[in-house]
Amino acid sequence: MIEKFFDTCIYAARWLLAPLYLGLSLILLAVLIKFFQDVWLLYSHLLEMPERDLILHILGMVDLVLVSGLALMVMFSGYENFVSRLEVGEVEREKLAWLGKMDADSLKAKLATSIVAISSIHLLRVFMNASNTPDDKIMWYVIVHLTFVVSAVGMAVQDRLLGRSKKQQSVIIHER
Repeated sequence: MIEKFFDTCIYAARWLLAPLYLGLSLILLAVLIKFFQDVWLLYSHLLEMPERDLILHILGMVDLVLVSGLALMVMFSGYENFVSRLEVGEVEREKLAWLGKMDADSLKAKLATSIVAISSIHLLRVFMNASNTPDDKIMWYVIVHLTFVVSAVGMAVQDRLLGRSKKQQSVIIHER
C-alpha cells in the first residue's frame, strides 16, 4: 500500500518538468523578438554597413536560429522522453518526422553537434573581428571550441562502442 503510494507520487513527479519545457517555449519567443530586432537593424543600416559587418550580423542571426533549434529539440524530446507523449493534430503530416523517435542517446548526439555548430559560428565571428579581440581571448575561444569538438567526438565514439556492445549482446541472447 505505502509502496504503491510512493511509486505513484514519484511517477507523477515527472510533471514537475512540464513548466520547464513551457519556459523553453517562452525563451523561443524571446529569441524570435531578438531575431526580428536584428532584421530591422540590418535593413535600416544596410546601405552604409561595410561587408564585414554585414557578415558578422548575418552570422549572429544564424547563431540565434541554431540556438532556437537546440531549445526546440530539447523542449520536444525532453517532454516526450520524460513527461508525456505529444499529441499534435489529427493529420499525420503535421507531426515532425523525428518526434517520438529521439531517445536520450540520440538527443545527446544532436545536442553535441548543435553546440559544436553554434560554437563554430561564434568562433568564426571572433576571427572575423580578430583585429578588435585580444590574442589571449581568441586563444580561449579556440580552446573552448576544441573542448566542445573533442567532447562531441568522444560521445560519438562512446555511442559507437556501446552500440556494438548492445548489438553483440543482442546476438548472444538470440543465439541462446
